[in-house]
Amino acid sequence: MSEPAVLYDVDDAIATLTLNRPDNRNSMTPDVLADLADAVSRLRGDASVRCAIVTGRGSSFCAGADFKSRAAAGDGDAYVAPHERSYATYTPFLSLLDVEVPIVAAMQGHAIGGGLGLAVVCDLRVANRAARYGANFVRLGLHPGMATTYLLPRLMGVPRAVEFLLTGRIVSGEEAAAAGLVHYAVPEDEVLTRARALAREIATAAPLAVRWTKRSIYENLGWDPRTAARGEAQVQSRSIETEDAREGIAALLGRREPRFRGR
Repeated sequence: MSEPAVLYDVDDAIATLTLNRPDNRNSMTPDVLADLADAVSRLRGDASVRCAIVTGRGSSFCAGADFKSRAAAGDGDAYVAPHERSYATYTPFLSLLDVEVPIVAAMQGHAIGGGLGLAVVCDLRVANRAARYGANFVRLGLHPGMATTYLLPRLMGVPRAVEFLLTGRIVSGEEAAAAGLVHYAVPEDEVLTRARALAREIATAAPLAVRWTKRSIYENLGWDPRTAARGEAQVQSRSIETEDAREGIAALLGRREPRFRGR
């Protein structure tokens, strides 16, 4: 029997959820999505946990949508999906928003598209300064999803988020830290160590005060990324139906530059 797609471990009041499909770059495959939902449910029910870490095995933290497997399935309509399907794909990642304890994203590798979305629904982010990060949706002919049009302006500030989203630019971890997207950018072999140090610092504070403080921060911000994600899904499902989206995904799989025609 193969290992679970997401590993769950608790040590010294810190839970670690590890995406465990490195051969597929920890992309949003059905098993990763299902196992992450289960791990988050387990986390929410574990009263002994004071802080959590989300990380991945291999060179990618999470590569986002699993376009390669969809293409291999041979479904001619593989990229045409109603808005509910678009939203449902992100739901396991968005379930991290329901966790009361703080969550640290230990981004040991690349995080692209929905994979970056997984990181930004966490409360703190530690990046690999040499890895690549970006919300590259428009480079694929797609409207952003995973509430990135809502979250990134609040994390990075509007001017930086506008540039980041409209260009679909991919940046290094070092650049992501300078832009305010991540809290720290460190060498790859220090990412999990730094994340654990942050988690330990949080875990030694008063647990009820930490949970209530986290809740107050987001309530006072009028935090509502789920509604934003649903709105994005409406437009994303329309963008998936365009010729540009088919071209963008084909170019990605073919490792070439896309030729967009605005239709």
